[in-house]
Amino acid sequence: MFAMTRSEAGAKALLGLGVTPVLADLDRPDSMRELPAADVLLHAAPPQLKGARDDRTRNLVNAIARAAKGALPRRVVYISTSGVYGDCRGAHIDEARMTNPGTDRARRRCDAEQVLAEWTGRHDGTLVVLRAPGIYGDNRFPLARLREGTPVLTREDDVFTNHIHAEDLAAICAAALEEGVPGGIYNTVDDSTILMGDWMDLVADGFGLPRPPRILRSEARERIPAPMLSFMSESRRLVNKRLKRDMGYVLRFPTVADGVKAAVSRRKAA
Repeated sequence: MFAMTRSEAGAKALLGLGVTPVLADLDRPDSMRELPAADVLLHAAPPQLKGARDDRTRNLVNAIARAAKGALPRRVVYISTSGVYGDCRGAHIDEARMTNPGTDRARRRCDAEQVLAEWTGRHDGTLVVLRAPGIYGDNRFPLARLREGTPVLTREDDVFTNHIHAEDLAAICAAALEEGVPGGIYNTVDDSTILMGDWMDLVADGFGLPRPPRILRSEARERIPAPMLSFMSESRRLVNKRLKRDMGYVLRFPTVADGVKAAVSRRKAA
């Protein structure tokens, strides 16, 4: 197994896991001249921070095509984002929903999906796109925001948010690499249906922190940082039937309440 990293520290960590590191940088095509051939590819790198195109994905597929000399991956798994759907006004949506990205961040992900679809289509490969929402886990809770007292929206102005535990996402990635899993798009999300403010309250209660103050949307622009506010401008409820039916995946943490409870128990045990 190979894994790409752009730092010596990352290479050392990979060696400790029994993985062969490949020192390369998706922003520097010249660094990817000697990529190893691979039957399957897991692409988990985020796009660059600006623009509407994902230049990193374009650099990657071009580098693989040059280095592989015809031996291209028969299966590609890409971790995308649920943000490609844009604002759905709280509607329940499945994978048939048309993409409608409302930010350049999401447009870059749409671009990556399209680039990979065209590339795998040209060499008869299989593409699995995992549209993941907010990833959380033992070290991925919004505790700093809670300690800083960053407000959330009132219930009347609030948005539905979606989640997947990091351990579930990792296991889903492993499952998606298996030959028997059908290609296509999967909403990679748990069973939770929860407003963002309620999510923050749940985390606050679990970790013994004050619940965040609630404010009107009309106040939000002055009191909430712009990057965070952009996530409060889109509301959707992802449906995960295909994940369970076609991939056959059984969630380890079916709801965010299960994930918070497990994290708190682990902290107490430690």
